Amino acid sequence: MMYRYSLRGRGDLTEWRDAARAFLAAGIVPDIIDWRTMDDADGLFGFDDNRLPPPHPEHPPLTVPSAFLKLAGAVICHSDPTRFALLYRMLFRLMHGRYLLQMASDPDVVAAQRMARSVGRDYHKMTAFVRFKELPLAGGGAGRRRFVSWFEPDHFIVARVAPFFQRRFTDMDWLIATPKGSASWDGETLRTTDEPAEKPDLRDETDDLWRTYYASIFNPARLKVKMMTREMPKKYWKNLPEAELIPGLIANAEASVIDMAGKAASDPLPYHHRIREAAARAPAPPEPSPGTLASLKEEARVCTRCDIHCLATQTVFGEGPPDAKVMFVGEQPGDQEDLAGKPFVGPAGKLFNDTLAEAGIDRRSLYITNAVKHFKYQLRGKRRIHQKPNMGEIRQCRWWLIRELELVKPKVIVAMGATALFALTDMRQKLDDVRSEPIPMEDGRTLFVTVHPSYLLRIPDEKRKAEELVRFREDMSQISRLAA
Repeated sequence: MMYRYSLRGRGDLTEWRDAARAFLAAGIVPDIIDWRTMDDADGLFGFDDNRLPPPHPEHPPLTVPSAFLKLAGAVICHSDPTRFALLYRMLFRLMHGRYLLQMASDPDVVAAQRMARSVGRDYHKMTAFVRFKELPLAGGGAGRRRFVSWFEPDHFIVARVAPFFQRRFTDMDWLIATPKGSASWDGETLRTTDEPAEKPDLRDETDDLWRTYYASIFNPARLKVKMMTREMPKKYWKNLPEAELIPGLIANAEASVIDMAGKAASDPLPYHHRIREAAARAPAPPEPSPGTLASLKEEARVCTRCDIHCLATQTVFGEGPPDAKVMFVGEQPGDQEDLAGKPFVGPAGKLFNDTLAEAGIDRRSLYITNAVKHFKYQLRGKRRIHQKPNMGEIRQCRWWLIRELELVKPKVIVAMGATALFALTDMRQKLDDVRSEPIPMEDGRTLFVTVHPSYLLRIPDEKRKAEELVRFREDMSQISRLAA
């Protein structure tokens, strides 16, 4: 008997894995399964479509190496219709030989690795060649900036690559449309779909700037056409405004080299003038009113009170209503906060938001800030590893925290972690000694001390982590009662 199984086949490992587990549990050999996608299902006679066999009573438990699942997650995104059969064949063989993946010359392993590398290259090309176009705000009003882009991947990688764009462009709303699905981000939720999208007809004023920039950096003396077309294949050119210049730049490369040799090195590049002229025409942003959080934030933007600013991307100032009853104070921004320019948007921020919601607290009603406004880190390879600020740095940055307290005038101040407690009180004691107990302060304010959400994420023991999460939720509920 033959089986035929149809999948959507758009990069979702789960749908293939569930079917493969059922076939494997029944002891079905690879040769009698015809894997299809729903797009090419044709109802051939003699096949039992999408019927999964019952498990064999004597089949051993199904376990596979984690390396295979990682490889399968990439291969399943490939557009080759043979990928499902290849993965099932490898899975079936792994049940009888655990060392299959270590056989580098095995034809199945070679084919799977080749597909995974192709998916990886497609991932890299998407991160490199997606070009966003800005959309006008509705009614010409204020709000988060909105962008849209079009890309044509070779494989089903949209859901795989979407988290990269969410991390990189978290401070703006965007949509990436492709023939193989779409991804969007609105500042809170990352959404993906595998339905094909239609190409939007969009242009914006930055197209000319890209052409000017590309023409200015193009060096004809170092032209290597084969390498250029390998790294930026022609299929991407039609979606890049500067790519229309490439044929002419290549054709005139030799003449340009001769012309470059005859020019004085002191001649200014033409695009410098254009950028200066554009900057001169741009209207200056309105000055914020003095004595407001907006003016204080503008001052902090160029803060150099301590050395942390030298490596940080930007100042991450507090945010929230200027009359908030509750102010939360953390330690310092993390990697994602440093890129986004907003406090508590990374993993600790997600835990913080979820816990607030469970306690019935609207984050938009809170003023949220940090004791230190710049991200202090140590570079380890390509990763930026958090470093705790020292006492001197905390004291230097306290100037901004005091100004925030004076302007917001919160009734309840929540110190999350020892750094925040020290910045607010100069107290250097264990959190457990003061945690979860309201502490009266000057001007009728109340200080409440709890842990920083990042502490909860670092607890290795799952049982202890669960206990600490319960306690953190209880702290948020108590804060809610204090605010009320």
